[in-house]
This record gives sequence, structure tokens and C-alpha cells, in this order.
Amino acid sequence: MRIGLGIGAGVGEGGDLGQMLSAFERAEAAGFHAAWMPNIFGFDAVTMLALAGRVTSTLELGTFVVPTYPRHPVALAQQALTAAAATHGRFTLGIGLSHKVVIENMLGLDYSKPLRHMREYLSVLTPLLDGEQVRHRGVDYRVAARVSVPGASRPAVIVAALGPQMLRLAGQMADGTATWMGGPTYLRETAIPTIRAAAAAAGRPGPRVVSGFPIAVTSRTDEAKEAAAKVFANYGALPSYRAVLDIEGAPGPADIAIIGSQAEVEARVRQLAADGVTDFNASLFPVEGDAAASQRTFELLAGLAKAGV
Repeated sequence: MRIGLGIGAGVGEGGDLGQMLSAFERAEAAGFHAAWMPNIFGFDAVTMLALAGRVTSTLELGTFVVPTYPRHPVALAQQALTAAAATHGRFTLGIGLSHKVVIENMLGLDYSKPLRHMREYLSVLTPLLDGEQVRHRGVDYRVAARVSVPGASRPAVIVAALGPQMLRLAGQMADGTATWMGGPTYLRETAIPTIRAAAAAAGRPGPRVVSGFPIAVTSRTDEAKEAAAKVFANYGALPSYRAVLDIEGAPGPADIAIIGSQAEVEARVRQLAADGVTDFNASLFPVEGDAAASQRTFELLAGLAKAGV
């Protein structure tokens, strides 16, 4: 399992452009395999990762994830291929639907047919990334276009998927999936077998499963759970995350967070690898009363990356 670090989620970090780029340099120097950046309402993730590609040389740089609705697939193909060229092929494009409350209430766009939207989106985006001429006549998109970016190799595409229909679509049409708020039981019994079966039926290679978890190495477990409950509270209120938390039997985001001693945290990370998670995306968060928790967690994960989990 590849060990990656979440950067730019706004949890216990921040700063200007230079400080953000330093975080990518630090992750690479520590031995992490990848750095994953969300696209929320701060820095644009694709642009930031293209810039990070100029100050790193080995680190995989992936979006976790870019919402599809606000960006036409032709525009995103141009951005992704530019980032692929800037990173010398180390860019991975993670995309997702976002949430109804964001797409409809905040952006004023139609979120009524998310599965159809993603299917059509991938039908346009994927061949564009392959350098092909696209002629697509669908309900949501009618496209006749081709994109060419010198020096760009096709980036892998992973689709944020939680429910069975989207997991099957990701297996059929993408290189893998990105999960967040999905605990180990959900991953082992639902997400991983569903996407693997869909990929196999479509004749595609085994899919990547990039799973994000809040994580903290600390002896102050009660305080860490309280912190995780506060920091990640909003996710527990969103219907798609609430559904996978319910599958896990988890009352809230803190209940799927990986918290404990170094040995306990390492054991849980290794178990995820054994269950079939191919990529771990660590979301570090501060713990009240334990100022060294984030650094301790960073060092443990960097060690696991170097050792090869």
C-alpha cells in the first residue's frame, strides 16, 4: 500500500503559496509516496499541484478531489494535461460529484442526475486525456473537441465513489476510486469487492482504492476523539458520508478515525493494506494537550512509507 499525505485540507495547516509548496517538499523529503490535495474553497488543487511538481521530483501529486459540475470536461482535460506536463507524469486526477448542498444551493447547478452526469463526464474526459477526438452527443454534454498539450502523458483518473452505483461506474470507466469517511468494514465488505468486480467485468486492470482517514498517534485518545468530532463534524451531516458511516455502524466521523498508540495505529494501517486498500491518504489533525501528535503521526507514516506496507 502506498502511503500518502493529505495537504491543504485546512486541518491544522494553512499559509500562503510558499508555505503550501514547502509542505509538498517536506512530504517528499520524508519519503511519502504521494500527496493528495482537496479542492474546496481555497487554493485551486490542479494549479497548486502543477506548481508542486516544479519543487518535487518523485512525489505523486493527486487531487482528492476536484468537483466535476463547475468545470466543463474539456476545460478540466486541459488543466489535467497541463499539470501532467508540469509534474513530468506524476499527476493523478481525482474527480467527484461533490454534494447537492454545494452544487445546487451554493452554485445554482442541477444535481438531479448525478450518475448520468458522471457517466457522460467520463465519456468526454477520458478520450480527451488520451489525445483522441471526442464527438459526444448526450443529455448533459454535447461535445466535439480534441485537446493537445505537448509533453503531457495521460494522468490516471480516480472517481470519488461511496454508493454501489458510483463504485460500479468507477470500476467500469476509471482507474480507481477515492473514499472518505468509509471505515474498514465498509471498505472490506462493500467498496473494494464492488469496484473490483466491476473492473473485472469490464476487462479493466485492478482498480486503485485511495482511502482517506483522519489519523493521530497519541496517548490522549479521548481528547483526540473529541478533536476529530469537532474538526470533521460537517462530513457527518452530508448524506453520502452519513450513509457509509451508517454501514460502518459509526455514530460520527470520530468513530472511523485512526487514533491510538504507535503500535495501534500501525496495526490498523497495515490491516487496511491487507483488506485491499492500495493507497492511504492521511489526514492529520491537532490534538489538544498533545502538541507533538501531528509530528509523531507524520513520522510514523513516513517510516511506513519507507518500509513498504
